[in-house]
Amino acid sequence: MKRYKKIYVEITNVCNLKCDFCPLTKRPLEFMTEESFEYIVSSIKHLTDQIYFHVMGEPLLHPKLSELLQISDRHGLKVNITTNAVLIHEAEDILLTSPAVKQVNFSLGSFEANSESLNLDDYIGNITSFILKAQATTNIVSSLRLWNLDSHITKGANSWNDKIMALLEDHLSLGFSIKENCMTYRAGKLSNNVYVNIAQKFEWPDIDQTFSTERVFCYGLRDKIAILVDGTVVPCCHDSDGNIALGNIFETPIDAIIDSPRAKAMYKGFTDRKVEEELCQKCGFARKF
Repeated sequence: MKRYKKIYVEITNVCNLKCDFCPLTKRPLEFMTEESFEYIVSSIKHLTDQIYFHVMGEPLLHPKLSELLQISDRHGLKVNITTNAVLIHEAEDILLTSPAVKQVNFSLGSFEANSESLNLDDYIGNITSFILKAQATTNIVSSLRLWNLDSHITKGANSWNDKIMALLEDHLSLGFSIKENCMTYRAGKLSNNVYVNIAQKFEWPDIDQTFSTERVFCYGLRDKIAILVDGTVVPCCHDSDGNIALGNIFETPIDAIIDSPRAKAMYKGFTDRKVEEELCQKCGFARKF
């Protein structure tokens, strides 16, 4: 069994939307080159069987998406992609014909979280068109995410959720109400290889926020790590600006980075639920654990 369940590889931090729940990034915007990507996957394939094209940015924007998927397949890695789905129609042939693609996560909350003039019928229609083709010709799993519900801390943009769910029910010919069947447990299977996941508004960790706690458990460094577009290795996919830079994979071997004194101290701290890193102390996501 390999060390990590998944490793996030940020193939770009460029995005085509400005979601109100996204912290954006202060890092220089760039696209990972094929050469850099191949070096990364060849360096990490002994640690995991699957990578996620995710941290910041929209992976479907990458001009070499097809080539990156081919490289992943050549190195025996399965790929999960998280997308705002605006470009799914343009990218569907690449995704549907790639043996590397294991799962596509659709962040449906992106629709309402933007001031962009997106058409909901077209937006959902392109997503469901992809899903139906994926069901008919591949084993790709589609995960529909509505992570925009209100919590006692945050207010989510979710007034369109009922309309979104109604369109999904119609386009996928479900024959049942997503809201009635899936809201109790906030997750459920809709049909073959199609799932829905409904949750409170995602709260990114913010080093400047006033909330702070030293009692936190996290799966960072335990079942996952993330590699940013410039090669910076961070403990998890929620470190949008590389505040906890453990090292750079282009400068230091990955095994030396994840076994460094700082990384080991973080791992032990999570185990003991006592965290030293300031960003982790201010992570709303980690409070779930």
